[in-house]
Amino acid sequence: MRLFVQTTFLMLFLLIIFSCSGRGRGAAYYLVEAEEAYNAGNYSLAKLKIDSIKALFPKSFNEINSGFQLMQQVRMAENKRNIAFCDSMLRVNYNELNEMLTKFDYVRDDRYQEFGEYHPKAYPHKNSLNNNGLRSIVSEKGDLFIESVLSGTHIKHNQIRVSSNDGSFAETLVVTADGLNYRFSTLEKTYEIVRYGSNDENSVSQYIYSYRDKPITLHFIGNRTITTNLTQGAKNAVSQSYELSNLLKSIEQLKHEKEKSEVLIRYLESRKE
Repeated sequence: MRLFVQTTFLMLFLLIIFSCSGRGRGAAYYLVEAEEAYNAGNYSLAKLKIDSIKALFPKSFNEINSGFQLMQQVRMAENKRNIAFCDSMLRVNYNELNEMLTKFDYVRDDRYQEFGEYHPKAYPHKNSLNNNGLRSIVSEKGDLFIESVLSGTHIKHNQIRVSSNDGSFAETLVVTADGLNYRFSTLEKTYEIVRYGSNDENSVSQYIYSYRDKPITLHFIGNRTITTNLTQGAKNAVSQSYELSNLLKSIEQLKHEKEKSEVLIRYLESRKE
């Protein structure tokens, strides 16, 4: 009986020893896999393996500590790679921007504007009051504005719709804010100009961009509705503004992502000290 108890105790003891050593080997194995993933540039997998060590082997303190040190290297390398990617894309985007800006006039009033605006040459603003239609503006930060210009008729319009022969359409939200609606008269005509910002234009510019090679009808919506054909010049101008807006916003996003990585690198370097 005593021999049986001793044998049983010994077996349990050996089982515990082998189990603990097995867990230790498992944690070390995960750490090796994490290092291999890091060296291969697979930073997502490396972080996953490192996180698994603490979750699966909470008592493998040596491996957990080594994993923490490796995680700092992974984050450092990941953010350096992100900066290199952003720099590469920014070079491409700035080359495209320089070419695209040849299609625009830069306008800035030092008295009122901190940042300037880009006006498409395809539909000059100085001539836009002579025709019922749309004109577009892009801010330096990439915000796109559309303005509807209606002359000779007073309907207090505050919304527009653009439509195609296939029955599809897009329309802005109703603009009610003072300062965005301009109504004035000269000795010859009355004029209505309404500006639709990014929160109001409601993808009208994207619609015009998509249908720029097809006939588009413009609807001025107010006390009543007046329609006109959108000229090719206006379609080209809005389409070019849409492209410029997207490009400028892409540049701003890349600059933001690069700055985030630079801040994190500085933080990681400070922890080494």
